[in-house]
Amino acid sequence: MSAATTRSRTPDRLCAEAVDLARAAAEEAAAPGVVGEHEGMVSEGDRVVTHFFGCSEPGYRGWRWAVTVARASRAKIVTVDESVLLPGPDAVLAPEWVPWSERLRPGDMGPGDLLPTDAEDLRLEPGYSGEEEPPPSSAVSHEMADLVEAEDADVTEGTPAHLQVAPSRGTIAAVAEELGMRRARVLSRYGLHTAADRWEESYGAKTPMAQAAPATCMSCGFLNPIGGSLGQAFGVCANEFSPADGHVVSLAYGCGGHSEAAVMPKPPQPAPPVIDETRVDPFPLRPSPDSGSVPATEDASTAELGHS
Repeated sequence: MSAATTRSRTPDRLCAEAVDLARAAAEEAAAPGVVGEHEGMVSEGDRVVTHFFGCSEPGYRGWRWAVTVARASRAKIVTVDESVLLPGPDAVLAPEWVPWSERLRPGDMGPGDLLPTDAEDLRLEPGYSGEEEPPPSSAVSHEMADLVEAEDADVTEGTPAHLQVAPSRGTIAAVAEELGMRRARVLSRYGLHTAADRWEESYGAKTPMAQAAPATCMSCGFLNPIGGSLGQAFGVCANEFSPADGHVVSLAYGCGGHSEAAVMPKPPQPAPPVIDETRVDPFPLRPSPDSGSVPATEDASTAELGHS
């Protein structure tokens, strides 16, 4: 260990004794009555010492006033370099700042909110490529028009501003729009994978609902397929009684609302009545004499009462 290193770790005697000078500097920078007791010092270098004082100001628990004092070589007068309020080892600090784009969570956006995407967003890639070059049939290209204006030459009638340039019908954007590819950016493979991982976590094979399901969504009649490469592994649930109704679900997901899990039997139908129309059933016009509860024979008593 060199002599210079030894000297830098040993506090200078005059600087170490300048506690009152350091306290006065701290009280001058702080509010009245918030500078606490002396809590130690540390050597910053040759003839440079930092004194620490406690801070009793509300909201700054564990913070310390740090006053750095120094003296010149062979000088006996100690001067103040700076005084600042610094957090101590057990200070209460604010959490580390996180950009808003990383703090945003699903469901945080409301009506009218705008979520801009980074130009270098890894989830997106150009929907179509190609420079907007004029076709060969155009009168003058953009480069030729600039050259004509710079050389002040007349290759055709009119100024370069009036020259015919690439028509909009022949541009890459126009062709892409005609083919249904007008989106400037589409999902990249990284964006597809992150979306698939997110959907698999919410409605995938490892969820408790899928573990207890009688069958997977692949064989469910309520599964609505989706297009694109993600259609090989995901679909949209269309069962209003399912917990995943209206959500993108994995084909390996499942729930108790599977269309073929429990098919209810049809209720039994009563047999239709059988009518024999090939025979005639005789019906008497008058009831049989012995069919009633009253005897058919008349006597004097019943005749007077009107019985027959």
